[in-house]
Amino acid sequence: MRIAFYAPLKSPNHPVASGDRQMARTLVKALEHAGHSVELASELRFYLPEPVPKIFDALKIEAREEAERLTKLWDRDGKPDLWFSYHPYYKAPDLIGPELASAFSIPCVTAEASYSRRRNAGLWADTQALVARAVEQAALNICFTQRDRQGLTDAIPDAALGMLSPFIDTSVFGEMPARGCPTRLVTVAMMRPGDKVESYRMLAQALGPIGHLPWTMSVVGDGPARDEVKAQFAGLPADRIVWLGAIEPAAVPDVLYSGGIYVWPGYGEAYGVAYLEAQAAGLPVVAQDIAGVPEAVRDGQTGFLTPPGDVAAFASAIERLLTRNDERTIMAAEARRFILEERSLGVAAGRLAELLAKIPVS
Repeated sequence: MRIAFYAPLKSPNHPVASGDRQMARTLVKALEHAGHSVELASELRFYLPEPVPKIFDALKIEAREEAERLTKLWDRDGKPDLWFSYHPYYKAPDLIGPELASAFSIPCVTAEASYSRRRNAGLWADTQALVARAVEQAALNICFTQRDRQGLTDAIPDAALGMLSPFIDTSVFGEMPARGCPTRLVTVAMMRPGDKVESYRMLAQALGPIGHLPWTMSVVGDGPARDEVKAQFAGLPADRIVWLGAIEPAAVPDVLYSGGIYVWPGYGEAYGVAYLEAQAAGLPVVAQDIAGVPEAVRDGQTGFLTPPGDVAAFASAIERLLTRNDERTIMAAEARRFILEERSLGVAAGRLAELLAKIPVS
C-alpha cells in the first residue's frame, strides 16, 4: 500500500530527539519492512502545550491550509491508499487526516492514540472530542499498551482496536561487546519539568541509602530543567555521577554497554523506548510499576518494577541487583533475549502486516 504518514505531535524529521520522534521513525521503518510505500504527508506540528483558544484557532487555520495543500497534491498525483496517524492525543489531535480520508474515501489508521476522561475540562474537552471522532472514524486503532486500549474502549466502545507491543530497531544491538562495569548504573532521560524531574528526584532519593555500595552512574540527557535535576543529586558524592549531557542517538548503545543496570523510575512514561534499548544492550531494569512501563519491562524476569512512589523499594531493588551477581547476570541475558526476539523491528513489521491486511482499500 501507499501510506501517507503523519505525526501531529512531532514529525519524524523534528530536530529535537525524543522517544516520540524515535518511535515515529521506527514505525515508518516497520511499515516499509512490511512492504508498504510510506510518504511523510505533512510536517505540521499541531501541538497545544496549554489550553489557549487563540493558539488553538491559529493551529486550526494551519491544519486547514495543509489539508488544502494535500488535496491539490492528491488531485494532481493521485491519492494514497491509507492515512496513518501516529500518537494523536488531547494536546496533539490530528486535524488533517480524518477530513482528507473522508473527502478521498480512503481508510484511516491511528497508532498510540490515547483518551483520558480526566482531561475533559475546558479546551481539552474539545481537543479530546476531536481525538474521539478520529478514533471512531478510523478503520483501525493500533494500541501499544493495555492502558491506552482501555482508555479508548471506555470512551469509544465501538472503536476498531488492535494491539502492537512497543518495539525498537535492534540492528544497532547486534553484536554484544565485552560486558561493561556491573556496578555502573545508567539512565537516559530528558531534563524537563514535570514527570521527568519527578523521576530524577526519586532516583536521587533512592541512591542516598545505598551509598555504602560501590556504584557509579552515567546520566545521558539535557534540557531546560538541567539545574533543577542536578540540584537533586547535590547530596551525593560528585565523583559517583558522570553527567554526559545530550548525545547523538547513535552513541547511546555504547553508553548502555558500558553499564550494568538501567535505573529510571518512569513517572508518566507511555512505555519507555529507553527501557527497550537498555534491555537490548543486556541491562536489567529497575523502574516503577506505573503508567505504561509494564508493557516494556517484565517484572522479575528482565528487571524489577517497584510500587509507585515507594523510594525504599526502588532503592532495595537497585541494591539487590548490585549485590547479587548471578541474578543480575540471568536477568541481563533474559532482557536481551526478550527485546531481540520479541520486540524487534522484524517482529513488529510482521504484526503490522497482519493488522493492515484486514483493512479494505480501493
